[in-house]
Amino acid sequence: MSPKLDVDAFNTIVREELPFAHAVGITALSLSATGAVVLLPFDDQHLRPGGTISGPSIFCLADVCMYAAVLAALGPVKQAVTTNLTIDFLRRPEPGPLTAEGTILKLGRRLAVIRVDVLDASRILVAHATGTYSIPTARG
Repeated sequence: MSPKLDVDAFNTIVREELPFAHAVGITALSLSATGAVVLLPFDDQHLRPGGTISGPSIFCLADVCMYAAVLAALGPVKQAVTTNLTIDFLRRPEPGPLTAEGTILKLGRRLAVIRVDVLDASRILVAHATGTYSIPTARG
């Protein structure tokens, strides 16, 4: 099964409608009918005291990855929104790019449940997130 939205279309949505995600450089690398892979390139603006990538940067990456997975599965349903996101920070990522790999665990009519693993450049797991997206109902 093919995704209902391709990488270029999703990256256009990021550029045009998610100004913060675009400003920090988040881009989708791949989309499938059941998930997404999204990149946060390294930039000093992501560092916190202690020289590690900040939690808010990692959180944003996980959330955008969930959004990418939902849109890949459903198409451009832009009003899908985060209703819950829980994240566990597992280890301090060294300065460098991070990749988020999201998988849809359940896709219902009203809710999608997604899991995301955030990996550093060496593919070491640095954070794990689970979240729920609300899917808008069709309006007559």
